[in-house]
Amino acid sequence: MKAAATVQLEGPVEPPIEVRMSPLSPLVGQHLEYVRLGDALVLSFSRGSQILIETAAHLTTPDAYTRLLPGDDSSDALASLLGDVVSTAQTADDGELTITFGAGYELRVTPDPELESWAFTNPDGPLIVCLPGGELAFWANTRASTTPNAG
Repeated sequence: MKAAATVQLEGPVEPPIEVRMSPLSPLVGQHLEYVRLGDALVLSFSRGSQILIETAAHLTTPDAYTRLLPGDDSSDALASLLGDVVSTAQTADDGELTITFGAGYELRVTPDPELESWAFTNPDGPLIVCLPGGELAFWANTRASTTPNAG
């Protein structure tokens, strides 16, 4: 009969950490290609993804903090993001959207109690909408991802 081996660990043992995949992870690595201003702010990215912002957003740069509102002339602040690459893109449990860019800029959109705050579209994934109050809704992508058989 074999004796059981005992392993003694030195120092504190860290509990396992939970890794949660963000539904916005396809945005990471994409470049911001253009911004459209109007009733909503639309940010369009290099692989066809878009963020639509319908309420106030907050842009923090290394030098300033800017509150962005749809319909306002926020082009100067947003123009500084053009060409920059997305470093992280995530949602919080309360529906807050946070996108960080390579140059250190951070864009946040907090949920609105009465309006849809933001939406994310991705050619390869679902439409994600932050509903009033911060709940996230997901709609399946209905585009065909396969080529029909010929003949």
